[in-house]
Amino acid sequence: MSLLCLNQYLQCLTWVSGQYRFHLSTSMGNIFANLFKGLFGKKEMRILMVGLDAAGKTTILYKLKLGEIVTTIPTIGFNVETVEYKNISFTVWDVGGQDKIRPLWRHYFQNTQGLIFVVDSNDRERVNEAREELMRMLAEDELRDAVLLVFANKQDLPNAMNAAEITDKLGLHSLRHRNWYIQATCATSGDGLYEGLDWLSNQLRNQK
Repeated sequence: MSLLCLNQYLQCLTWVSGQYRFHLSTSMGNIFANLFKGLFGKKEMRILMVGLDAAGKTTILYKLKLGEIVTTIPTIGFNVETVEYKNISFTVWDVGGQDKIRPLWRHYFQNTQGLIFVVDSNDRERVNEAREELMRMLAEDELRDAVLLVFANKQDLPNAMNAAEITDKLGLHSLRHRNWYIQATCATSGDGLYEGLDWLSNQLRNQK
C-alpha cells in the first residue's frame, strides 16, 4: 500500500471514528436531556376561563400574567396568555362573556384540562344566569374530564356573597362526578388567585 493510500485510509478511519463518537455523544445527550425534562421539566396545562361579562376574567388573567392591574374593555373574542407557576406552564384562554358570544365558548372546549369559571360575587341578580351557563358547559362531552375551579371574585365589595353562598347558588354540591374547587378572590389585589392555581397544579400532578 502506498503512503498516499495509507494516509487516505487513516483519514477515513479518523472521520468514521469521529462520527461514531458524535452520534454516541448526541444519543447520550438526548437520553439525559429527556431524563432531566421528565424529572424537572415544565408540565403544560390548557385552561379555559369563562364566566358572565364583567365578572373580572381579563383582570384576573393579566394580574396573573403581569402582576398588575390593567385597564380592560369587554372582551369580544378572546385573550390568551401563558402563565408560568410552580414549574407548570398554564395556557389560559380568556373568552368574552357577553350573552351574544357565549355560544362561541364551545369552540374552545377541545383539549381543555381545567375550567376556571369566574363569578361576580356582588352580582346577586345574575347568579342564577351564571349557574345556567356553568351547567350547560359542564354537560358538554368535550369537558367531561376537565377539572373545575370557581373564582368567587370581587370579594372586596361590601355586599359580595361568600364562597359558601356562591357554592350553594351555583349548585356545586350536585356535581357528583366532577372534581371541583371554589376559591374566594379579589382580582385587583390578587388575593386568592394563586391559591386557585395551587389547586390546579395539584390536580395536574395527580393525573396519570
